[in-house]
Amino acid sequence: MNRTDDRLLPVLLICAQALVWPGVPLLRGTVPAAADLLVAALVAGPVTAALALRRTRPVTALVVVAAACALGAGPLPTGAMAVLGTAGVALALFTVATERDTFTTVLSVVTLAAWQLLQNITLHGLSDHDGLDLVLTALLYGTACGAGLFVRRTRRARQAAALLLNRAETERHRLPAAERRRMERELHDVSAHHLTAVVVTAGAALGLRERRPELAAEALEFAIETGREVTRALGAVRAPAPSREELPSPEERLGALIAGFRRLGQPVDHEIDPLPDGTLADAAYGIVREALTNVARHAPGAHTTVTCRYGDTRTDVVITSAAPPSTTPAHAANLGGGRGQAFLRSRAREAGGTLTTGPTADGGWEVRATLPGRTAAPVEQTVPSSYRAAQVVAAIGLCVQPLLPALIIRTATASSGSHVSAGVLFALLAAAQAVALLWLRRSPRLAQVALLGLALLWPMAMRVGDYTGPVLFPPTLSMLATCVAPGAFKGRGAVSNCGSAAGRAQPPPARAYRLPQVPFSLFPVAATAAHATALATAVLHRGTTIPAWSVTAAATVFAALVIGAAHYGGAARDRRDKAAQDTQAQRLATWTEEAVRDAWSERRRIAAGLESTVLARTTDMIAEAQAGHLDATATRAREALAAMRALLDAVRDGDPAPELRPQPTLQALDLLAHQCRATGRDVEMRLTARVPERLPTEVDLAAYHVAETLLATGDDEPAVLELDAAEGMLTITATGVPRAAGTAVRDRLTARIAPLGGTLTAGRPPGTVRLRLPLVAVPDDEGTQR
Repeated sequence: MNRTDDRLLPVLLICAQALVWPGVPLLRGTVPAAADLLVAALVAGPVTAALALRRTRPVTALVVVAAACALGAGPLPTGAMAVLGTAGVALALFTVATERDTFTTVLSVVTLAAWQLLQNITLHGLSDHDGLDLVLTALLYGTACGAGLFVRRTRRARQAAALLLNRAETERHRLPAAERRRMERELHDVSAHHLTAVVVTAGAALGLRERRPELAAEALEFAIETGREVTRALGAVRAPAPSREELPSPEERLGALIAGFRRLGQPVDHEIDPLPDGTLADAAYGIVREALTNVARHAPGAHTTVTCRYGDTRTDVVITSAAPPSTTPAHAANLGGGRGQAFLRSRAREAGGTLTTGPTADGGWEVRATLPGRTAAPVEQTVPSSYRAAQVVAAIGLCVQPLLPALIIRTATASSGSHVSAGVLFALLAAAQAVALLWLRRSPRLAQVALLGLALLWPMAMRVGDYTGPVLFPPTLSMLATCVAPGAFKGRGAVSNCGSAAGRAQPPPARAYRLPQVPFSLFPVAATAAHATALATAVLHRGTTIPAWSVTAAATVFAALVIGAAHYGGAARDRRDKAAQDTQAQRLATWTEEAVRDAWSERRRIAAGLESTVLARTTDMIAEAQAGHLDATATRAREALAAMRALLDAVRDGDPAPELRPQPTLQALDLLAHQCRATGRDVEMRLTARVPERLPTEVDLAAYHVAETLLATGDDEPAVLELDAAEGMLTITATGVPRAAGTAVRDRLTARIAPLGGTLTAGRPPGTVRLRLPLVAVPDDEGTQR
């Protein structure tokens, strides 16, 4: 709402107040005194100004409005502050509930109610028989507070849903490009690092063949081992694991990397602090590896220092190399593709940092990366305990100030009686019902029983407090609080149940454990009986000429209509929320499917070129090394590097996407997991070592589609998909997918696996789905290497 709207409501309230007073007295011929008009103007000014600024300072606006209306009600005639003192305060309280946290909202409404209750007791005592205004005030404040909390929760839910959809749509367009960049970077890192080492080693062995012939055998053995490692690494690039395998600690990985360069003859010193595993460690590892590779390529034999400092606010990764010895030739100086600096900056940028490179004063080179530190991760904002204490102290101070209005408001009607009024009893019962509603989510059964028991106490309060007002009014007020329960439960039931209407017959999912175990239909029936009893008791105690059975029947019909309307409202909200959730889940599923298929098509395109170029030449290098041909081994290594450079150029340029995209298989599980995590859901994929490297094509495709369907149900809790194989069966176990137990999802899964002879088990334990697909023998020329 903009500023114009914020000013509009206070102006409307002032106009309404002017119509009530002095408008009505003027129509009756009574002219208010000039002093009263002056006081009314002095009160209306601050109230209007405070309400106009209520969104920026909601608590201050509430205090100003309540205090001004209370002070102005004393010297003014009855009704002079009726609109501002009710609707104005309710509007300010509603704004507090929408703009501030729940603790501040509850504290504000409790403080305001206590302040007015003490004020009323100070002015009229406990024996005022006309205390029903306390109940109406409490009902007004409770309604404004509850409506504000509901609006705030709904607004936050809509914002979260919109943010989720925006993230999903952004990731749908970004995932193919991100996959292309990942493969480009990994190809550069793996191939350039290992094959450069082969070229350097072979060149050094050839140069020292006369003086140190034993280096030739070592170079050939190194070429064989490195070539096989390149083959394995490039295979991992084509089909990365969907979940991170157990790896050494980040400092151990860096230490092993540095030790490998030392074996190549590079003098490297290092000072490395322990790093947390994750994005930061991966970025530091990639930066150090690329920098050391550049040193070995352009400045072989140069003394290099690697420093990694992990601090509270930043992490510094510095690689400094001295000037290279003049007598050491650079055998691989011209093998670079010119992308190393770009990859370095890309790694630092993706980790949330920056990177600079440049020459040093002594003729060397320095790479310096500044990455996030311990406190770089976003932390949820928490309110200090001292601020909460100050809020409570201020609230207590306001509550003990009822003497302030007592000094101004006329006290001629004060009563010294000791009899407790019906209004005070009604206020206590209303407060008890409000407390029960607050516990509705945490302890539903207890809250239900409390609401039903409190409903039966209202006729007793009418009798004890000698209530003489409208007999149906108090029991009807008590019914409004009880109507919140079936409506809330009906709305919550749909959200917690499975994804389809038929899914309600399934065992409750993990999120529904807090719901009562009794059917929801029992509470509306019990509430109807309790309120019908309260209505009939109140009417019969007051006395009537209507037969008791007629009073009971009419009370039952009236209670049934009100409770039924609340139940129907909850059902309507259930259907509306479920439709919105289904629409959002469908959009997320569609975008996830498109993103994965585009990224998978990009991966297959690059993998095809990888198999026909770099891998083929790497295989030739291994064969030459095994044959003992050192010259040919160095030549094949150079050819492999040249092929890698050409492939990287093709990857960077990109080709038009094919009209027919290949269907994803289990090799695309990492893309599926990445897309789900990008949309805010924690997904983990686990493949055991017993899953065959080659699967029948139909099983491979069906297994992926099963995983895609399980993660497209719209659940938001963490999910784990585990694939295992035993006794000729591929087992897919999914946890954290309660809506997958719904009939609609189960039908889709069954239609996918039934032609293969698969089986499905859902709901044991809740939120778990297990599927089993038979594995058949795969011929040698069939299947896909994983």
